[in-house]
Amino acid sequence: MPILTLKLSAHAQLTDAHALARALTELSTQVLHKRSDVTSVVFERISANDWWVGGEVSAQVLMQLDIRITHGTNSTAEKAAFVAAAFALLPLHLAQGQQLHATSYISVQELAATDWGYGGYTQQQRREMAQTL
Repeated sequence: MPILTLKLSAHAQLTDAHALARALTELSTQVLHKRSDVTSVVFERISANDWWVGGEVSAQVLMQLDIRITHGTNSTAEKAAFVAAAFALLPLHLAQGQQLHATSYISVQELAATDWGYGGYTQQQRREMAQTL
Protein backbone atom coordinates (compact mmCIF):
# COMPACT_ATOMS: atom_id res chain seq x y z
CA MET A 1 0.00 0.00 0.00
CA PRO A 2 2.50 2.56 -0.99
CA ILE A 3 1.88 6.28 -1.06
CA LEU A 4 3.86 8.23 -3.63
CA THR A 5 4.17 11.99 -3.24
CA LEU A 6 5.67 13.89 -6.16
CA LYS A 7 6.64 17.48 -5.50
CA LEU A 8 7.16 19.49 -8.68
CA SER A 9 8.44 22.99 -9.23
CA ALA A 10 5.39 25.02 -10.23
CA HIS A 11 6.68 25.75 -13.74
CA ALA A 12 6.88 22.02 -14.58
CA GLN A 13 4.58 21.22 -17.47
CA LEU A 14 3.49 17.60 -17.56
CA THR A 15 2.39 16.13 -20.87
CA ASP A 16 -0.27 14.06 -19.08
CA ALA A 17 -0.49 14.02 -15.27
CA HIS A 18 -2.84 11.03 -15.28
CA ALA A 19 -0.40 9.02 -17.41
CA LEU A 20 2.43 9.88 -15.01
CA ALA A 21 0.34 8.78 -12.00
CA ARG A 22 -0.43 5.49 -13.76
CA ALA A 23 3.25 5.02 -14.68
CA LEU A 24 4.35 5.59 -11.08
CA THR A 25 1.73 3.11 -9.87
CA GLU A 26 2.90 0.54 -12.42
CA LEU A 27 6.52 1.11 -11.44
CA SER A 28 5.77 0.45 -7.77
CA THR A 29 3.89 -2.71 -8.81
CA GLN A 30 6.55 -4.03 -11.17
CA VAL A 31 9.69 -3.16 -9.22
CA LEU A 32 8.54 -3.16 -5.60
CA HIS A 33 5.73 -5.73 -6.02
CA LYS A 34 3.08 -3.45 -4.48
CA ARG A 35 -0.66 -3.80 -5.08
CA SER A 36 -1.87 -1.20 -7.54
CA ASP A 37 -5.41 -1.13 -6.11
CA VAL A 38 -4.17 0.38 -2.83
CA THR A 39 -1.44 2.62 -4.26
CA SER A 40 -1.96 6.37 -3.87
CA VAL A 41 -0.19 9.04 -5.93
CA VAL A 42 -0.24 12.72 -4.94
CA PHE A 43 1.22 15.66 -6.87
CA GLU A 44 2.18 18.88 -5.10
CA ARG A 45 3.32 22.07 -6.82
CA ILE A 46 6.02 24.22 -5.20
CA SER A 47 6.60 27.80 -6.29
CA ALA A 48 10.00 28.36 -7.91
CA ASN A 49 10.60 31.08 -5.32
CA ASP A 50 10.23 28.46 -2.58
CA TRP A 51 12.69 25.87 -3.95
CA TRP A 52 16.44 26.46 -4.09
CA VAL A 53 19.37 24.31 -5.10
CA GLY A 54 22.75 25.54 -3.95
CA GLY A 55 21.03 28.71 -2.74
CA GLU A 56 19.71 29.51 -6.23
CA VAL A 57 16.37 29.18 -8.00
CA SER A 58 16.59 26.93 -11.06
CA ALA A 59 15.01 27.39 -14.48
CA GLN A 60 15.09 23.61 -14.83
CA VAL A 61 12.31 21.47 -13.39
CA LEU A 62 12.85 20.24 -9.86
CA MET A 63 11.14 17.14 -8.57
CA GLN A 64 11.16 15.22 -5.33
CA LEU A 65 9.50 11.81 -5.29
CA ASP A 66 8.90 10.07 -1.98
CA ILE A 67 7.40 6.61 -1.67
CA ARG A 68 6.34 5.17 1.67
CA ILE A 69 6.43 1.41 2.04
CA THR A 70 6.33 -1.02 4.94
CA HIS A 71 9.76 -1.72 6.44
CA GLY A 72 11.34 -4.98 5.35
CA THR A 73 9.06 -5.64 2.38
CA ASN A 74 11.70 -4.89 -0.27
CA SER A 75 15.34 -5.70 -0.80
CA THR A 76 18.11 -3.15 -1.17
CA ALA A 77 18.38 -4.09 -4.87
CA GLU A 78 14.64 -3.55 -5.43
CA LYS A 79 14.74 -0.12 -3.78
CA ALA A 80 17.79 0.88 -5.85
CA ALA A 81 16.07 -0.32 -9.03
CA PHE A 82 12.99 1.74 -8.13
CA VAL A 83 15.05 4.90 -7.59
CA ALA A 84 16.86 4.46 -10.92
CA ALA A 85 13.70 3.65 -12.88
CA ALA A 86 11.72 6.51 -11.33
CA PHE A 87 14.48 9.01 -12.11
CA ALA A 88 14.49 7.81 -15.74
CA LEU A 89 10.68 7.92 -15.92
CA LEU A 90 10.05 11.46 -14.71
CA PRO A 91 11.66 13.40 -17.61
CA LEU A 92 9.60 11.37 -20.09
CA HIS A 93 6.48 13.12 -18.80
CA LEU A 94 7.77 16.68 -19.08
CA ALA A 95 6.69 18.97 -21.89
CA GLN A 96 9.09 19.33 -24.79
CA GLY A 97 11.98 21.63 -23.99
CA GLN A 98 11.80 21.17 -20.23
CA GLN A 99 14.70 19.53 -18.46
CA LEU A 100 14.77 17.77 -15.13
CA HIS A 101 17.39 19.22 -12.79
CA ALA A 102 19.98 16.61 -11.77
CA THR A 103 19.35 17.57 -8.14
CA SER A 104 15.92 16.00 -8.11
CA TYR A 105 15.54 13.51 -5.32
CA ILE A 106 13.80 10.17 -4.95
CA SER A 107 13.45 8.57 -1.55
CA VAL A 108 12.10 5.23 -0.43
CA GLN A 109 10.81 5.71 3.10
CA GLU A 110 10.32 2.53 5.09
CA LEU A 111 7.81 2.69 7.93
CA ALA A 112 7.27 0.06 10.59
CA ALA A 113 4.12 -2.02 10.02
CA THR A 114 2.86 -0.77 13.39
CA ASP A 115 3.26 2.88 12.39
CA TRP A 116 0.95 3.23 9.41
CA GLY A 117 -1.98 1.72 7.63
CA TYR A 118 -5.25 2.43 5.87
CA GLY A 119 -8.93 1.78 6.43
CA GLY A 120 -8.44 2.24 10.17
CA TYR A 121 -5.97 -0.64 10.57
CA THR A 122 -2.19 -0.64 10.75
CA GLN A 123 -0.26 -2.85 8.38
CA GLN A 124 0.57 -5.10 11.35
CA GLN A 125 -3.12 -5.48 12.18
CA ARG A 126 -3.86 -6.29 8.53
CA ARG A 127 -1.20 -9.03 8.57
CA GLU A 128 -2.61 -10.50 11.76
CA MET A 129 -6.18 -10.44 10.39
CA ALA A 130 -5.03 -12.14 7.17
CA GLN A 131 -3.38 -14.93 9.17
CA THR A 132 -6.57 -15.69 11.09
CA LEU A 133 -8.71 -16.09 7.96
